[in-house]
Amino acid sequence: MVFPCGAVINALVIVAGSSVGLLVGSRLPERLQTLIFQLFGLCLLAIGLKMTLGDTNILIVILSAVLGAATGELFRLSQRLDALAERLKKKVNSQNPLFSQGLVSGSVMVCAGAMALVGSFEEGLGLGRTTVFAKTMIDFFATLILASRTGAGVIFASVAVLVYQGGLTILAAFLSPLLGPAINCLQSVGGLLVMAIGLNMLGLRPAINISNSLPAILFAAFLPLLMETLGV
Repeated sequence: MVFPCGAVINALVIVAGSSVGLLVGSRLPERLQTLIFQLFGLCLLAIGLKMTLGDTNILIVILSAVLGAATGELFRLSQRLDALAERLKKKVNSQNPLFSQGLVSGSVMVCAGAMALVGSFEEGLGLGRTTVFAKTMIDFFATLILASRTGAGVIFASVAVLVYQGGLTILAAFLSPLLGPAINCLQSVGGLLVMAIGLNMLGLRPAINISNSLPAILFAAFLPLLMETLGV
């Protein structure tokens, strides 16, 4: 069984980022925070472009992206994820409302994005840890800022990352013999999603609805297997 090294490191970095945020986060100028996220956006564009331009069938990549976006829109995936986050916020109660807010907001922030899914699958399929480590760096600053505003609850988002990303990594490793023909397509479609995140971090308007695009990963896993079975 593969060891989810990326998830463990990501969880530890979230603890570190939250701790630094509790100590000094409020002293960071707003302009510096904005600049850091813009630079990360540029880095994600470069990483996503490299992932997308791999040795893959571009037709399957395009079909996966289009069908995935259409499926996400049809099932209103973005709205459902937002509604789930709101229900979690209402159910988690404590004497300190900011603690609950930090816990839930932090967990959603570090788990709900495309990079958590793409990075975990990359690691589990033996494609490296570039995406999950890039996400880890972003999570450090994101949790630093969130913890400076909401308190220590953000620290416990590390548990959510460990369980969620670790589980996805182990699942991907378990499925890797079945996903052999789809590995390159999965990486390329994942690269498109990473580029979309980078563009959104740079302030692209209107922003790309990444949540509704997540089903593209499923099509990227399924279509190559279907085409191989049909002999296309």
